[in-house]
Amino acid sequence: MPSRPRRAWQRMLSGRRLDLLDPTPFDIEIEDIAHGLAFVARWNGQTRGDWPYSVAEHSLLVESIFVRINPGCDPCWRLSALLHDAPEYVIGDMISPVKSALGQEYGAMDERLAAAIHRRFGLPAAIPVAIKKKIKQADRISARLESVQIAGFTEAEARKLFPLQNEHILSVLQIRLRPPAEVRAAFLAHFKTLIRSMDGVDHSDG
Repeated sequence: MPSRPRRAWQRMLSGRRLDLLDPTPFDIEIEDIAHGLAFVARWNGQTRGDWPYSVAEHSLLVESIFVRINPGCDPCWRLSALLHDAPEYVIGDMISPVKSALGQEYGAMDERLAAAIHRRFGLPAAIPVAIKKKIKQADRISARLESVQIAGFTEAEARKLFPLQNEHILSVLQIRLRPPAEVRAAFLAHFKTLIRSMDGVDHSDG
């Protein structure tokens, strides 16, 4: 007797049912992403402060760093930076050791969700490698900053784990801790600003 298929979808507050194994752009709403990311804590919640440091707040920081190190970049790629961790609104934020332990299945699910999210908002399903590297650079700067300012790492530990070529940028950045509802609103507002900036712009050349 054939086994019954596993339940692989999650119901969102918008009413959408997102299939985690076969996601489609039609079941993705930015309000669900903003809400989920605002309530998902970075560093497994092991951070200082009265509020958890959310993935939504991290995403806003990464986008702002991306702009600092890539002035004049296309709004399309700024949106890509803002959404670089968007799949975590359903699969959560896992620290690197856990991701390594889970192996390829976690990575494949993340990639499928990312592709659907990108298509939903007018981005290429696969972000160009050169852009991904620039976003990763901004992500690493953010991780370095977070590790020292709120996650309890010493400067020496952070320097070893997150080596940077442009350490001077750290002096002009500051972590912000805000209530989830405030972060959610800020994430949505910035998303809408970037979407308006993208209207009528040709992104074919990156």
